[in-house]
Amino acid sequence: QTAAAILKDLVPVFKTPTPPSPPDNLTMLSSSKLGQNSRRTVRELNDDQMQELREAYDLFDSDKTGSIDLHELKVLMRALGFDVKKKEVVKLVHDADPGGKTTGEGMVDFNVFLDIMSDKYSERDPTEEVKKAFALFDDDKSGKIGMRNMRRIARELGENLSEEELQAMIDEFDRDQDGEINEEEFTYIMSQSTND
Repeated sequence: QTAAAILKDLVPVFKTPTPPSPPDNLTMLSSSKLGQNSRRTVRELNDDQMQELREAYDLFDSDKTGSIDLHELKVLMRALGFDVKKKEVVKLVHDADPGGKTTGEGMVDFNVFLDIMSDKYSERDPTEEVKKAFALFDDDKSGKIGMRNMRRIARELGENLSEEELQAMIDEFDRDQDGEINEEEFTYIMSQSTND
């Protein structure tokens, strides 16, 4: 396994989101799917995003009723990295499913959740996401990711990597050969992980 592959295994959550698709890549959700008389345009989600959303939704739909309430939606969206307030969640649900026609007032089924999340994913700024991810690695705020940072991340993620494996990861992407990964090098790593 290459250092790049190991690093990607360590940071799948921090992959740069897919940039917004061009207009010809839009898909229409039928009015029956949304439970409303109009049609809404929704950006397509890639397979990884769909899987992430399905797994996250299923965790919060613990009683397997096919719907979650507004509080669960807020917690779920926060777990996915979206800092939302209750008022915003209420508005998002109302916009996606006016009057609760799909699952009832205050409830959100998976299709409405996908509608909401496809909009949220398309609003993400990939550059900002990479900066946030770098900051999580660079917990000592040195502006670089060194061996100590890599050890901590591996430990937190439950990865049992040797010093040699961690050093190989640093060496592979340390373009300026200073023994650490700076933000520019980290951005390069993340752009490579989305181009596979």
